[in-house]
Amino acid sequence: MNRLTLMILFLMLYVSITAQNEVKRLPQLKAGKIDNVIAAMSIQDKVYMLMGLGDNNWTNPPVGDKTVIIDGEAGLTWSISKFGIPPTVLTDGPAGLRIEPHPQGKDFTRFCTAFPTATALASTWNAALVENVGKALGNEVLEYGSDVLLAPAINIQRNPLCGRNFEYYSEDPLVAGKLAAAMVRGVQSNGVGTSLKHFVANNIETNRKTINEVVSQRALREIYLRGFEIVVKEAHPWTVMSSYNRLNGFYTSENYDLLTNILRDEWGFKGLVMSDWWAGADAVAQMNAGNDLLMPGCYQRQELLDAIKYKNIDEKVLDRNLNRVLTYILKTPRYKGYVYSNKPDLKAHQLVSENAATEGMVLLKNDNNTLPFKKVKRVALFGKTSYRYIAGGTGSGEVNYDYAPTINESFEKNGFQVDKPLEEIYKQFIDSINKQSSKNDLKFNVDFHPELSLSKAQIAAQVKKSDLAIITIGRNAGEGSDRSIADFSLSDTEKQLIRNVSEIFHAAKKKVVVVLNIGGVIATADWRDEPDAILLAWQTGQEGAYALVDILKGTVNPSGKLPMTFPMTYSDVPSAKTFPGEPADNPVNAFYNEGIFVGYRYYDTFKVPTAYEFGYGLSYTKFEYSKLQLSSDKFKDLITVTVNVKNSGKKAGKEVVELYLHAPALQLEKPVQELKAFAKTDELKPGQSQTMKFTIDSSSLASFRTDKSSWVAEKGTYEVRIGASSNDIRLKSNFLLSDDITVEKVHNVLYPNFPIKELHY
Repeated sequence: MNRLTLMILFLMLYVSITAQNEVKRLPQLKAGKIDNVIAAMSIQDKVYMLMGLGDNNWTNPPVGDKTVIIDGEAGLTWSISKFGIPPTVLTDGPAGLRIEPHPQGKDFTRFCTAFPTATALASTWNAALVENVGKALGNEVLEYGSDVLLAPAINIQRNPLCGRNFEYYSEDPLVAGKLAAAMVRGVQSNGVGTSLKHFVANNIETNRKTINEVVSQRALREIYLRGFEIVVKEAHPWTVMSSYNRLNGFYTSENYDLLTNILRDEWGFKGLVMSDWWAGADAVAQMNAGNDLLMPGCYQRQELLDAIKYKNIDEKVLDRNLNRVLTYILKTPRYKGYVYSNKPDLKAHQLVSENAATEGMVLLKNDNNTLPFKKVKRVALFGKTSYRYIAGGTGSGEVNYDYAPTINESFEKNGFQVDKPLEEIYKQFIDSINKQSSKNDLKFNVDFHPELSLSKAQIAAQVKKSDLAIITIGRNAGEGSDRSIADFSLSDTEKQLIRNVSEIFHAAKKKVVVVLNIGGVIATADWRDEPDAILLAWQTGQEGAYALVDILKGTVNPSGKLPMTFPMTYSDVPSAKTFPGEPADNPVNAFYNEGIFVGYRYYDTFKVPTAYEFGYGLSYTKFEYSKLQLSSDKFKDLITVTVNVKNSGKKAGKEVVELYLHAPALQLEKPVQELKAFAKTDELKPGQSQTMKFTIDSSSLASFRTDKSSWVAEKGTYEVRIGASSNDIRLKSNFLLSDDITVEKVHNVLYPNFPIKELHY
């Protein structure tokens, strides 16, 4: 070995030892040392840590942006190994983890469980069940190597046409908040995080990245912020995701009043706020507002570096936000060195999914006890969706599951005979649709294709061969666009199919059942008189078709109830005239003129008839309500309400009990009633009873006084209403509040940037 070679080796060894010693001298990320790490960072280190790791489709990423930990991940946080900071993984998945099932270069698959969508879960009204779904979903997040699930999404279903309604829970903030809190608890019990989204008022997908939503302070407080507040205070999500839209003039991700004054100061949120992907316009404003992490982090790095250079942002702001980012990283499985298995218990999770699916389905109509089946062995299945079950929606709500059985397959597995010639007609129709579509469209193209038109002769050919007819109506939607009024209504072909099948089968004294495999509200009033029964199956995940047949044949008693209202017509919706915004062809502003009168608050107060009211759902048994008792007839700090529920029918079942409150309205206009508590009974056998207990505190009595920036409970007589739905009130009782109570004083913020002509009675 010559002298030159020895010198080179010596220099290499020296550089290596020096680098190792330098790393040893640098503070390493650990509990109690975050400030030390931040102090040792360069400006570039700080800026990069406040950005995601970029996007795989970005054309000119910095070094490291092409890193992929999990194929299909939504994003990563930055890593700096010299400080012991690893990257962390963020994945989509409101109804199941959204990752690629076939990782490049790997010899295994990573299928995920498709659970019922949020709308279907909300229809269970069962917090314990939703938490159990969260536990199973969180286990897949953990065992597939992710750190945060970008869910749940809890924006209010303000209008039936919102394309993302299937991801959201309800038109009511209490239902959305309580059930989403259960989901967060379940997911995070696995030691992984959630991202509560989209904060706030992401109720419109049209022009979602720029649209300005003009909402009164009272409507924001009582309707749109309330669900988020419940989840933050009760379940403590690791992260919150700010939304795309502007709110009263400002992007939510750039709004200090929203992200700091309300979320942190008023609600006590301690976690991380991240932006939605490519949200907002001004990185400096986002940092100042308290939007700690900018996702996916493609283009704002230089903007922030320049802002520091030219003194347009205080470095202390970066340090504050960075502290939250590092605090989050300390909690993650990846920081803790968890070795994930890529083998969650998918079979066990299938059972969880199917159980949730059966409780989320809602029986809308059941004339003459058509359901459950009686002496039915042969079924005629009409509608393309009978042969292509829609497990969930599109976009970030998709799940890459292994397989979702179709309705015809589920019937056959349960021992029913499905007419094969009719099946062949629909399969050829589906094949023809697929042949006309590109490979990228194959997963959902059938869902969006018009229904097949059948002749009366084709329908009549099924009568002698079948004991009963099933017609499945399907709908799908997803992020990035809203539904049309035409999609809300059934097409002429669909209505003709229902009309002809009903007419022909009824002439033969045979029953017809319509199944709605849909993600959001559709029109029902103009065709619901035709069939004998209607079952709202929602989009109930990969096991939904099995759950559907279990309900139809009576193995399971339906117990789902509507978490939103089905209107008679779209024009009856209070936001119909202003959705999605104005101008209609390319909306810039969306005026929430209905104010607090969203959903049942509007229909009940203004006595507008509905097709199916909020909280509605039938059962195969009957329930009696009795013995309503209040702990006092005068309110002090709280009142306890108890009521007895008895199964007075002949089949075991569960009942959702809803507590509404009618409040005095001398100082403020108020809805005629508002949901203040709910609970689901255990499965009650015939003759069995259960006592349900609810608590009403001062916050339950309060409405938001804009003039005082306060939640105020108005003195007077309050009526407790116990119901099986918003229109089916079974029992009532009163209590008195002697004096006004100022429950909470809050910041006077988020006022509209345009006048609003709000609805009044």
